[in-house]
Amino acid sequence: MSAEALITFTIASALLSLAPGPDNIFVLMQSALYGRKSGVFITLGLCTGLLVHTTAVALGVAAIFMVSLTTFTVLKLAGAAYLLYRAWSAFRATAASLDDDSQVLPGMSALYRRGIIMNLTNPKIAIFFLAFLPQFTNPNEGNMTGQLLLLGLVFILVALAIFISIASMAGFIATWLRGSARAQLILNRLAGLIFVGLALRLATTTR
Repeated sequence: MSAEALITFTIASALLSLAPGPDNIFVLMQSALYGRKSGVFITLGLCTGLLVHTTAVALGVAAIFMVSLTTFTVLKLAGAAYLLYRAWSAFRATAASLDDDSQVLPGMSALYRRGIIMNLTNPKIAIFFLAFLPQFTNPNEGNMTGQLLLLGLVFILVALAIFISIASMAGFIATWLRGSARAQLILNRLAGLIFVGLALRLATTTR
């Protein structure tokens, strides 16, 4: 691929990753609640999901979502249900004891899985990749599957860097939040409202 195409794609990927959306809001809120390390593991989970989407697009599987309304509907409702579950958990959450971090901090593997589920249950990401990645390919410059995989990898690396930056910035206030019962309750309620909003947005989305 040409350097110009890669540079253009990288800039576009950075702008898209910075734009407010379910994934970076998810990282921001979870990092503020549980700390930078938690945000990093969620980011790794999200990017693992992006690997699946990239592979699906490269192999043509994602095209199913464009022609099958049933598949699209089932997956988006599953994603909305998961977000509502996260909202319910956030609304039920209580302030953690300063002497017992285990009450508030999920395991890193659980956070990693949370990121994967959050990403894979959003069918719009598969459709977005299907529409976005091919625009930067050129059949005259080599194997199309290889080009799509390369572009997907670049997008993932860009998203990884930006989301970890978001997690780091949000993590600065995590210690203070965990030391303030009132702040924890407020942020948990705010997280719950955001999850409900994201669930409604996903459930009502169309192709």
